Amino acid sequence: MPNQPEMTPRAAWMLILTASAILMITMGARLTSGLFLSPINTATGLGIATVSFALAIGQFMWGAAQPVFGAVADKYGSGRVIVLGGVMLAAGLAATPFVSSEWGLIITMGILSAAGAGAGSFSILIGATAQRLPANKRPFAAGFINAGGSFGQFVFAPLMQAIIASTGWAAAMLTMAATSLLTIPLAWPLRSRKAKPALQVAVSEATPAPAPAAAGIGLGEQLKIALRDRSYLYLHLGFFTCGFHIAFLVTHLPGEVALCGLPAGVSASALALIGLFNIAGSLSAGALSTRYRMKSILALTYGARAVIIGLYLLAPKTPMTFYMLAAALGFTWLATVPPTAGLVGKLFGMRYLSTLFGLTLLSHQIGGFFGAWLGGLSFVTYGDYTWMWYADIVLALGAALINLPIREAPVVRAPAVAKA
Repeated sequence: MPNQPEMTPRAAWMLILTASAILMITMGARLTSGLFLSPINTATGLGIATVSFALAIGQFMWGAAQPVFGAVADKYGSGRVIVLGGVMLAAGLAATPFVSSEWGLIITMGILSAAGAGAGSFSILIGATAQRLPANKRPFAAGFINAGGSFGQFVFAPLMQAIIASTGWAAAMLTMAATSLLTIPLAWPLRSRKAKPALQVAVSEATPAPAPAAAGIGLGEQLKIALRDRSYLYLHLGFFTCGFHIAFLVTHLPGEVALCGLPAGVSASALALIGLFNIAGSLSAGALSTRYRMKSILALTYGARAVIIGLYLLAPKTPMTFYMLAAALGFTWLATVPPTAGLVGKLFGMRYLSTLFGLTLLSHQIGGFFGAWLGGLSFVTYGDYTWMWYADIVLALGAALINLPIREAPVVRAPAVAKA
């Protein structure tokens, strides 16, 4: 197969910036959902556990939608998928203020808006750009796009909290719905489907070169190969922990701040700081993934989270403590995405990256489901989140260890045995 023509620097930057802007909006909607937990509970009287369960369904649906939309994008192109996702996200957010039952919240926030955000998220956007960029630019592009999602959290967390405080949570939700429609025109540069080149994600000089894509291999066969590979499954287990951490904090950090007797503005500022510092973390992870073993970056990231949370539990609960927690965790927040996407592409090639990386994000969001849901149950049962913090530490240490035996060599498809 001939090599992909080199993109001009201007075209490459336009592609990366567009994908980053889309993720800024979709992740801004997803990562500020915890700010609405208490206002929705107050407005509906459903209880913290019930609203947390609806948000937990949303965490799972966001992940479940990505391999499905990723497969569609791999076949038909990313532009249409992103447009559909923008419409779904806007519709779900706009309908939320008009429902007052558990099932209503599950449908609007748990299914419709979450699936819509998934259609404009990591697997589709990183897959769409990676298939068009030269191999040496892909890790940086993944980090830059990932940073766009963090910037969305930085921008929308204080904005949504300010609107909630001034005009109410319904107005904030409708504002986010209107903003999400901007993803539709932004999908234009990603509209056409490009031929899938036999190129792979750039890797460290210390690791083997990626394998070429297997000619003629179908999606079903590729999935069978991937799901039998231990390294791919280890990535899933690590990403499960990442999702658990993020969903718990996004959903319940405002509640933790309130338990400490601090104003709601502290939680909004902390969420914004997480997004701000994750910009640096994402860009750093993307750059380091071109020089060092990506499994080592993942192990260090997860191990750092365990240390950070342990220090938080020992510290006095002041606004500065939460800001320091947010800054430290923010640097590791979604820094796991570039090396995880890089390893998936390195192991299996670029042809089905949107689908295979989408499946790891499904595991991420299964963890997210439990992080959001069990956080609500912990609060109802024990009156605080202490046991959730302990679970965070244990899972982080486990994730650090499970990434160490990952094999970074490409998975080679066994040749068919000719019959006599």
